[in-house]
Amino acid sequence: MTATIPADDAPAELAERRSARRRSTAEVFRSSAGGSELDRRRVRDAAVVEFLDVADAVARRYIPRGHDGDDIRQVAYVGLVKAASRFDPDKGDDFVSFAVPTISGEIKRHLRDNGWFIRPPRHVQELRGRITAASPRLAQQLGRTPARRELADHLGVDVAALDEAARSGEGLMPASLDVAVSDDDALTLADTVGGADAGYAHVELSTDLRRALRDLAPRERRIVHLRFVEDRTQQQIADELHVTQMQVSRLIVKILARLRASLSGSPSTDAPVGAVRTRTPLGGTSVPVAAPVPRLRPRGRDPLELKSA
Repeated sequence: MTATIPADDAPAELAERRSARRRSTAEVFRSSAGGSELDRRRVRDAAVVEFLDVADAVARRYIPRGHDGDDIRQVAYVGLVKAASRFDPDKGDDFVSFAVPTISGEIKRHLRDNGWFIRPPRHVQELRGRITAASPRLAQQLGRTPARRELADHLGVDVAALDEAARSGEGLMPASLDVAVSDDDALTLADTVGGADAGYAHVELSTDLRRALRDLAPRERRIVHLRFVEDRTQQQIADELHVTQMQVSRLIVKILARLRASLSGSPSTDAPVGAVRTRTPLGGTSVPVAAPVPRLRPRGRDPLELKSA
């Protein structure tokens, strides 16, 4: 059966165990000091295994709630190995008192150099550390949570610098997009992030097209409506307008050219499609000339995407 230690004797028993552990560790390091490199390595390895619980305890201070601390624990183990390599029992026989600051320093360096997804300036990082250390002390003195102005006055900085340093912690360990945001874990943070809405581009194009259509003559707008809204064939449009199918085809080509020119911002003739102007050659006789239609080379996707006959 396991012996039960009385409650009053528990602290004394624990202190005695720690003292014996400290003395035995120092003695092992002293005995290996004059040995071979292999002996010293074995002693260091045994000390690392023996004091893994110390490294875990130090690492837990730096692991934010709700985050996986495997990386920080690994860094803490690295600090423990360094402490075992540098420990000199002749300068002090308490290995734990030597190892804890070494492990803490290793973790702090890791967080400072590698722990930031969005790395703020060095002075902001240092001020954030001062805020973390001063907040509980000031809260204990005041008996309540200190206000921002009180904390800023205590640290000798302005409130704007205090707020900047406090917000910088958001770039240390941002939440994963895969974290659940619902009780049944069915909805993740990524599911709530909005994306680009293709409807905005459609609304903008529709507005520009409506403006371009207003520049057409009534007959031209009628042709566009019959062809692309009512989905009439060119022959049906020709029958309604009392023209030939070939004339309708040519009009549609010219109308689309004007619309493309208007949508792309290219210069175009102000005269409606089919309008004529006169040119006077050297002989002095006025000759009717069809209004020119600009030839365009569409860049990228045709915004109209209109179907051919």
